[in-house]
Amino acid sequence: MKLSLNTQIFTGAAIGVLIGMAISPLAQDSELRVQSLYALGLIGSVFIDLLKMVLIPLVFTSIVVGVANLQAHRQVHRVWTSTLGFFILSMALAIALALAASNIFKPGEGMQLAMFQDAMQNFEAHRLTMPEFFKQFLHELFMNPFAALANGKVLAVVIFALFMGIALVVGGERYQNIHKLLQEAQELVMRIVGWIMHLAPLGIMALLAQLVANQDLSLLQTMGKFVTLIVATTLIHGVIILPLLLYLVTGVTPLRFWRGAREALITAFATSSSSATLPVTLRCVENKLHVKPEIAGFVVPLGATINMDGTALYEAAAALFIAHLAGIELGTGQQLVVFFTAMIAAMGAPGIPSAGMVTMVMVLQSVGLPAEAIAILLPIDRLLDTLRTAVNVEGDMVGSLIVQKLVQR
Repeated sequence: MKLSLNTQIFTGAAIGVLIGMAISPLAQDSELRVQSLYALGLIGSVFIDLLKMVLIPLVFTSIVVGVANLQAHRQVHRVWTSTLGFFILSMALAIALALAASNIFKPGEGMQLAMFQDAMQNFEAHRLTMPEFFKQFLHELFMNPFAALANGKVLAVVIFALFMGIALVVGGERYQNIHKLLQEAQELVMRIVGWIMHLAPLGIMALLAQLVANQDLSLLQTMGKFVTLIVATTLIHGVIILPLLLYLVTGVTPLRFWRGAREALITAFATSSSSATLPVTLRCVENKLHVKPEIAGFVVPLGATINMDGTALYEAAAALFIAHLAGIELGTGQQLVVFFTAMIAAMGAPGIPSAGMVTMVMVLQSVGLPAEAIAILLPIDRLLDTLRTAVNVEGDMVGSLIVQKLVQR
């Protein structure tokens, strides 16, 4: 009996964790460890590169065709407002949860920044003020579409595709051939995604084996309270809050959602990239969760660039963690600043190297915390990134189902 792709991916993930646990105790310079990690790195990077290969064509065709079809049915305004409304609500709930949990459990209390002085001295934070952030962000929105397509600037591609989709509708019959061509191009790219997914079990196995093998357990124990808080709050948001919102609005049960979303969630966990996972996310949303292609093609690519529940939660909690380490008590007003800055920062600043760390610096600076303190988070960031990326992607899928339901009313 042939196993389903879902089962193959889940099995690959489990085997990857076991392989990683077997490699982890080996000496750093042992031949077996070096060769094993090289082979795993090669397999994992090929899988991610294949997903990135189809990313831009898929985003472009999905948005153009989706907007054109929505405009034709006079639904684009309702989809647009519902989408942004959901993104803001879900990120606000995630940040509120992070701040509440951090105030109750106070991770970092009893520890001092001096314990991490060496790490902080050897790290130079890429500082970015709020005005510079907005300037950079706007610059990345509107740019040469060919440069955006060639360089993988997803947000700029989304913006250009929105304009082109609207132009197709305004042009009407005159551009019917282009509309049909892009529809066929989208179907073609989705077929290629289907082929790539046959490699998913192997790719995910390699990525998770690498992740587990490279973890420093002693460091995780030192920062155990913070790591536990992030994992717990991220799981509460992903397992309780988002499924509850979905059920209240659409009546879709969590179990039905997990079944349809599993491929995308495991891929997001393994790759730690919402963008790289986007082809898989779209496939799950359209084929397994039965969201209309025009709605999925609009909500999911936009969500992969600006809807970051897990990231927003992490950045808010990290700000309070570092405040506790520094012995600084942030008042209600300062925590509100963290709330809004984390929401803006989580939407990301495309085109900046190490964008996540740069935007984290902005959150710290907003309330006068030392920017160099993010060096403390770097060694544990990769592990926590897996979980928050899975929740980021889950938010996009939940959002597409909720938007479809709201538009139908």
